[in-house]
Amino acid sequence: MPDAPGLELIRGEIEQDHPGAVLDTGFEHGCASLAIDPAHVLGVLGWLRDAPGQGYRFLSSLHAADYLPAEPRFAVHYELLNRDRVERIRVKALLADPGEDSLPEIDSCVELFPTAEFQEREAYDFFGIVFNGHPDLTRILLPEDYVGWPQRRDFPVGGEPVTFTYNERNYG
Repeated sequence: MPDAPGLELIRGEIEQDHPGAVLDTGFEHGCASLAIDPAHVLGVLGWLRDAPGQGYRFLSSLHAADYLPAEPRFAVHYELLNRDRVERIRVKALLADPGEDSLPEIDSCVELFPTAEFQEREAYDFFGIVFNGHPDLTRILLPEDYVGWPQRRDFPVGGEPVTFTYNERNYG
């Protein structure tokens, strides 16, 4: 993992090619992270993969998160690995809540990292995040006619009420 000065150097180099792309840097759970503007996701991921001296060519994980009530509400996390140096970096694209009539959108990175195809479908399936340019953005685990996005924090939990009978005689 890059150290703090190394992470700031990466940020500076990205900013030369993609001004305004990096919103913040930090270390979360022992991993270097870049918080980025989602409009620059392909540029930042492509730079980390292809720039000399970087070589983060393996996308080990892509997942979404809902930070309700915080704003921006959603994030797509990209966990990249440089296998030669055994070094990880996390890229977090922050997505605002577009409101009830729309879904959050971000560009698909399947062209850069083919392993993202099913991971983006899972994020769409559970969070309703649309990945523009995805080759087959359909539900992957839930039925096609399922209504809603079950991993969102405002999704109704539902279920049946539990009836407790251990003290029924006392109140009957």
